[in-house]
Amino acid sequence: MTAARSVPTNGHPSPPEPGLTEDAVVARAERIAATLVDRQAETEQRGYYALDTHNEFLGAGLYRLLVPRRYGGYEFGLDTSVRVVSALARGCPSTAWMYAFGATHALIAATLFGEEAQDELFAGGDFICPATVAPVGFAEPADDGGWIVDGVHAYCSGSPYANHFIGHTLVAGEDGEPPAPMMFTVPRTQWTRLDDWGAQLGLKGSGSHSIAIEKVHVPAHRALPGTHMGLTSVVDGTSGRELHGNPLYGGGVLSSLQFQLGALAVGMATGALDAYADLMRSRHTTFPPITLRTENPDYQTHYGEAAGRIAAAAAALRDAVRQWDEAARRGPQACTRELDLRLSVITREAIRLSWSAVSEHLFPTAGSSAVRAGARIERVWRDMSTQHSHAGVSVFLATVANRQLAELVFDVAGR
Repeated sequence: MTAARSVPTNGHPSPPEPGLTEDAVVARAERIAATLVDRQAETEQRGYYALDTHNEFLGAGLYRLLVPRRYGGYEFGLDTSVRVVSALARGCPSTAWMYAFGATHALIAATLFGEEAQDELFAGGDFICPATVAPVGFAEPADDGGWIVDGVHAYCSGSPYANHFIGHTLVAGEDGEPPAPMMFTVPRTQWTRLDDWGAQLGLKGSGSHSIAIEKVHVPAHRALPGTHMGLTSVVDGTSGRELHGNPLYGGGVLSSLQFQLGALAVGMATGALDAYADLMRSRHTTFPPITLRTENPDYQTHYGEAAGRIAAAAAALRDAVRQWDEAARRGPQACTRELDLRLSVITREAIRLSWSAVSEHLFPTAGSSAVRAGARIERVWRDMSTQHSHAGVSVFLATVANRQLAELVFDVAGR
């Protein structure tokens, strides 16, 4: 369990461990990840990671990495979040996916919502909040200026232990105008998690259940009409930058979301490389000369090629995060839509490199016994295959981001 929070003189709670460093929290994630490798089967069977794992995350401070300091969070950088997600994915992809898309939406909440909403969202310090981007249904105006929302939102990764949810719906347009998106957030008490996850090819333990919202009242301060997290511009500043005085809460929203997908891919591929190395150390070649795989030039080549692609993917992702951070520090005007899209397509290349390392080199040459159901490389192959069915990868990063980037570069959007 987390330690009791102290309250400094400014009236805001301090984090449970004020002296915790970014490197220390990454080391904690790496230690936890090592224990997750042998628990992947039970996680898949359950559909989400175990309560004791959740409690370990709580104790390690992993649900507070991106939570603002004024609410008892650590306010660490986006690079730290990416490192933690990759470390966890190296141990158990499902666990990392569920964690990433539960905990890292703290950055979105702290960037886009106003102070009144944030006071409610981060009241508990630890923040776990699935979010979806597909609009569901239409919001009905309430008499007090708020909204009534209703509908079932699918693929809510992180929902089993969540304390909030961020979703999108539509608001009817006026005078023949098309409907506009609206982003909103509701607490755990106002939605029901459905038992509908676990039958997919991979990521069976990612806790990506649907949630049902039945005619819930959303007050005006927890609704952002005209806002969609994937389309939001930050060049005029954000509520979070103004409230917290930290550029962390003023950078491009779209690319910050895509970085988590990249971190997951790099971590998953690294786990597959670990498993392949174990096979090389313990198994012999099939055809003469019979040697350990570590001594065979063909296996050495496949290992080296995969290791190089994964290292290149990790380097590309690190540099994309660096560019994001530098732009945020320069100010809102530097955080353009073009940069947001460019960093997103860099992330796509990191995902592609990671996937090619597994699908072209590790999985095909591991041997049939090493890719039986439940084997580590087989599981990573399934999980990464399923990642490619994610709309953010299969639709947006694969096609939409390319097109939108070119439209901006050549100034042809809307023509």
